[in-house]
Amino acid sequence: MKKLTVLIPVGNEINNIEEVINSVSFADEILVADSYSIDGTYEIAKKLATKVIRRDYQYSSSQKNWAIPQAKYNWILIVDADERVTVELKEEIQELLKNPPKEYNAYWIGRNNYFMGEKVNYSGWRNDGVIRLFKKDYCKYEDKYVHAKLIVNGKVSKLKNKLYHNTYTTLDKHIEKLNRYASLQAKDYQNHTLRLTPYHFFIKPAWAFFKHYIIQMGFRDGLIGFTIAYLRGYSVFIRYVKLWLIRN
Repeated sequence: MKKLTVLIPVGNEINNIEEVINSVSFADEILVADSYSIDGTYEIAKKLATKVIRRDYQYSSSQKNWAIPQAKYNWILIVDADERVTVELKEEIQELLKNPPKEYNAYWIGRNNYFMGEKVNYSGWRNDGVIRLFKKDYCKYEDKYVHAKLIVNGKVSKLKNKLYHNTYTTLDKHIEKLNRYASLQAKDYQNHTLRLTPYHFFIKPAWAFFKHYIIQMGFRDGLIGFTIAYLRGYSVFIRYVKLWLIRN
């Protein structure tokens, strides 16, 4: 079987760190990239992980591109602190690594998303997936502040089983996260967004809500779906407000 490094980027994840490490205990190396946590995350990671590396947080893709070359093994699985590797996914990865097809250098992994304590079946999250299992010699994240894609040199396949993903802790913390992302996205949009107009502040947020709630059937998720759609609209609006503030 090919050796596997699991990379876990963290920053003040005291409520998640133990469970996420336990879910990847099958890995040959557990590498935690810590952004100088001050809530006890670092101390727990030191006890449970194979290795902990530390660096001031700039943005997600920068942190991952810094950590990936420090992995001991060529096959890497990235797992965020709010994700868990299920037993079924673990077994599929182990089976794959016994004799990985040479034509594929990376694999998509789907995610079962949970929000406010309930599974999200629609709302644009139904077919959520990320490229997380890959050979480090063939992959690198694009230099982008938010939602950076993994650039793969070669073919990409897909695993059958999914990650468990619970992005929600409390509503206040989730809104804090959206505000933080909006600040970073404003930097991404600085160079390719022309003059800001009412279109950016009214039409685009309204479209984001309509897309998630109506087109992607968020209404079928009840209050959860409405909340997600509303927050998507809010995040688009606040992104352009922050971009306006940068320019002014």
